[in-house]
Amino acid sequence: MASGETITSSEYISHHLTNLTFGRFPDGHWGLAHTAEEAREFGFWAIHLDTMFWSIGLALFFSYFFWKAAKNATAGVPGKLQNFVEMMVEFVDGSVKGSFTGRNPLVAPLALTIFVWVFLMNLMDLVPVDLIPRIAGALGIHHMKVVPSTDPNVTFALALGVFVLIIYYSIKIKGAGGFLKELTGMPFETENPLLKPVFFVINLFLEGVNLLAKPVSLSLRLFGNMYAGEMIFILIALMYSAGWVLGIFGGALQFVWAVFHILVVTLQAFIFMTLTIVYLDMAHSEHH
Repeated sequence: MASGETITSSEYISHHLTNLTFGRFPDGHWGLAHTAEEAREFGFWAIHLDTMFWSIGLALFFSYFFWKAAKNATAGVPGKLQNFVEMMVEFVDGSVKGSFTGRNPLVAPLALTIFVWVFLMNLMDLVPVDLIPRIAGALGIHHMKVVPSTDPNVTFALALGVFVLIIYYSIKIKGAGGFLKELTGMPFETENPLLKPVFFVINLFLEGVNLLAKPVSLSLRLFGNMYAGEMIFILIALMYSAGWVLGIFGGALQFVWAVFHILVVTLQAFIFMTLTIVYLDMAHSEHH
């Protein structure tokens, strides 16, 4: 949005909640959307370029520093970076040992990746809401959302990745027959041959809903909490345009919310990681 352009509160909120979207317009040409209405015209196959940029960028940032720590690791007195990485690895390893009863070398690295990546994406919510969008606007970029976890495309993609692993290990560990039996053998059981088909359908429906609810709840929990946090920061930022009294109050309020939000940012990353570990443990167990 151009510098010095006067906008209403609703336009300000809408602008900050709109992704930089690339897609195909109804007339057939491809391009960037300049408004939220244009972005909706793209339909399902729209690409949120800002989400892709920040999520991939943070993944590369995380990978580089952990690679650097591993490369420069020493058996002597560790440096600050090695100390931090070792602390993170020990923390995640402790969480895995406390929640995962099976044996799978993938779980701990996956949990570490999820925790650090989600934490970094959430942490972008502490960047002042107008800072990067104003810089992007000066460069001619109309929209710039910097918190990838406020985009349901990201949270659903992460949750679907976990869901695929749940299905894969459920079948690998228990076999296709064992997995199907798990879905159809509980919670109702009977030896009556007339009731068995009825209970089969009921159990399949109930367990199917329970299975599908895992990625949905996993993604919506993260998205909902981070989206709400972002919205509060935007609403507080509006107070700066309502006079110096509200501006000072808004500054104090923003500081208090940012301090509290540090807990939210960390907690949501921890919950996503912990539920991933628990779901994979259930996939490795004979009964749940």
